[in-house]
Amino acid sequence: MTNNKLWGGRFKKDLDRDVFDFTKSIAFDKRLAIYDIEGSIAHAEMLGKCKVISQKEKALLIKGLKSLKNKLTLFNLDKHEDIHTAVVNLLRREIGKIADKLHIGRSRNDQVVLDLRLCCKEEIKEIVKGIKNLQTCFLKGVKKFSDKVTIPSYTHLKNAQCILFSQQLLAYLQMLERDKERLYDALKRVDVMPLGSGAGRGVSFSIDRFYVAKRLGFSRVSENSIDSVSDRDFVIEVLSCLAILMMHLSRIAEDFILFSSDEFGFVEGDDRHYTGSSMLPHKKNPDPLELIRGYSGRVYGNLVSVLVMMKGLPLTYNRDMQLDKPPFFDSVDIVKSSIYILEKVLYGIKVKIEKLKKASMNEFIFASDIAEFLVTKGYSWQEAHDATGRLILESIEKKKPLKEMSEKELKKIIPQLNRNLISELLHPLKSVRRIRSYGGSSPASIKVQIRDWEKRLR
Repeated sequence: MTNNKLWGGRFKKDLDRDVFDFTKSIAFDKRLAIYDIEGSIAHAEMLGKCKVISQKEKALLIKGLKSLKNKLTLFNLDKHEDIHTAVVNLLRREIGKIADKLHIGRSRNDQVVLDLRLCCKEEIKEIVKGIKNLQTCFLKGVKKFSDKVTIPSYTHLKNAQCILFSQQLLAYLQMLERDKERLYDALKRVDVMPLGSGAGRGVSFSIDRFYVAKRLGFSRVSENSIDSVSDRDFVIEVLSCLAILMMHLSRIAEDFILFSSDEFGFVEGDDRHYTGSSMLPHKKNPDPLELIRGYSGRVYGNLVSVLVMMKGLPLTYNRDMQLDKPPFFDSVDIVKSSIYILEKVLYGIKVKIEKLKKASMNEFIFASDIAEFLVTKGYSWQEAHDATGRLILESIEKKKPLKEMSEKELKKIIPQLNRNLISELLHPLKSVRRIRSYGGSSPASIKVQIRDWEKRLR
């Protein structure tokens, strides 16, 4: 068994099969195969450039590696210890013993960090692309509903104030934008080339790490060989970004789960996206949204598992660290599929405009409009708040809508009010038009935000 390994000369016995199966990582790190080959090609080019190997050896290594890259899907990688061993073993079959020269000046310790960083860079870019697509979906909704459709906003899941539905959709855009920014920021620390750090102290060959970095598209080269191979904080940071992103996706999903409930009835999902019940014939359930909500917990768990794995590890490399990859890959896959499915479900959702209009007629969501009007008449905020509260209480106790109160009943509590004024203050679209603050839920603000987001997403 040791003949097919990158180590073993000092061992008299073959590795126990059960121990081999327990310690091998190929089941998950085979996902890094393409990055391992790309890194190996750049490494071989550098070894030739620096005259560590001959030009003929360099050419053979690169030719063999490119051949492996083209045939990668044809190989059964599972019998190997790890992806690095698999690539060298397959390369031996392509070009013979010269393949063993590929490992000059590197260790699996710095090699795996290189592979993982290359993978992280690509996955971040893919996830950001998915976020942009989801933002575009929301922006289409914002433009469709614009300044025409109002909805109650909610605090503590109770009616709060009258807002434009488009403003709520813009809130989702804003949340997702911060997720993009976090990933872009994490990319700065991912984008560091570690190869050439060796097992932890560097190597004695005259190699050119900056050449490899440029060849592989890294903006920086790691500055400390020990730190290069001993930390996985870049994985933890990306997992943290993904956990926050999933929290946002979960909250968005929850809103639309509530909105599609019988009690709200604001939206209806497409038959192709919602599911039914095996017992209850009438049911139409938002299962994809519920699963996005549920998967967020698994992504949180993946972050915690890597944090706990790294806690207290001594420098430099420890085998525990191979366990960073399953949670990383799992979180990446969950996030990418969640973004895609959420976008698909949202495009299929039908918004029930009449239901939103009816919900916007709840008189109590205009209580703050009444109080703000009173402030313009010289009331302090506390006086306006108290007077409006008494008016609401009167409406509740008499079971009489504000619009149906007589002039006398209104003026008894608030002398400045009359029936015409109440009708004006309780009008949904007139309510949002009164908003003046930057970033608020007014038609003018929505137009500004639409223009801004069109520029950003271009």
